[in-house]
Amino acid sequence: METYFESGIGTEIKMPCQNQQLNNNDRQEHTAMSSTKQVRFASCGNSVLTESNRDAEVAETCENVFNSELQRQIGSQLKLLPLNDQIRELQTIIRDKSTSRGDFVFCADRLIRLVVEEGLNQLPYSKCTVTTPTGHKYDGVKFEKGNCGVSIMRSGEAMEQGLRDCCRSIRIGKILIQSDEDTQKAKVYYAKFPPDISRRKVLLMYPILSTGNTVIEAVRVLTEHGLQPKHIILLSLFSTPHGAKSIIQEFPEITILTTEVHPVAPTHFGQRVSLRLECIIFVWEEESSSHMPAWPKCC
Repeated sequence: METYFESGIGTEIKMPCQNQQLNNNDRQEHTAMSSTKQVRFASCGNSVLTESNRDAEVAETCENVFNSELQRQIGSQLKLLPLNDQIRELQTIIRDKSTSRGDFVFCADRLIRLVVEEGLNQLPYSKCTVTTPTGHKYDGVKFEKGNCGVSIMRSGEAMEQGLRDCCRSIRIGKILIQSDEDTQKAKVYYAKFPPDISRRKVLLMYPILSTGNTVIEAVRVLTEHGLQPKHIILLSLFSTPHGAKSIIQEFPEITILTTEVHPVAPTHFGQRVSLRLECIIFVWEEESSSHMPAWPKCC
């Protein structure tokens, strides 16, 4: 038998050695305590699930049915991130009007990173074999070159850093599109792409799809530069059913990747991150006024 003293209390605790068996009294007491804890835990858990989470489970079931029906109508071009508690919490914080700006930006960046990571999974890759430091061969994959990002200003620029965090030297173009005050139609004011955009796979970044008009106009500009719609992957955080349907109807070959399709989109997203975007745009415009930096020689 080994003797231990509990730190800071001085209570003597006797623990059996590894080769010593518990006596019958200790075993019965241990079993009784375990049984009591398990029964209490199970009872409490069932009560909570039955009373508190029933409505949430019903709502989640209805949402899954809605998303499945929407994907059936639109087709495989609409891809949703697998929903889990982490994504649901980020969506909740972003939609909550009482969320502070700091928490909003932090959660938005996390959700953007998840979307970007999944967007990279849609890009083509090739198999390769590398040699490990121990001299062994490892069969893996590597992304094919010829990928780039295009952000739709301004809110789309909030997703640029998430893309650079994953592909630090990837080329990123920009499109500025605003609605005309008289006709309410989307109008292109600025577009800057890599010169070989027609031969690339493009990750088009726009966080909120409401009507889809802005994205449709952006895709038209890209196609005018020789890019095929099937080589465009639209990265979005939130989308409405109308927005997703409008884009797919106009360009059936484009791929839309988003975390949620809901009739009400958080259109306040651009306003909540506007201060940070203004700083980014100011620095970028200062660089553009003097000279545009050369594109990195990779990706």
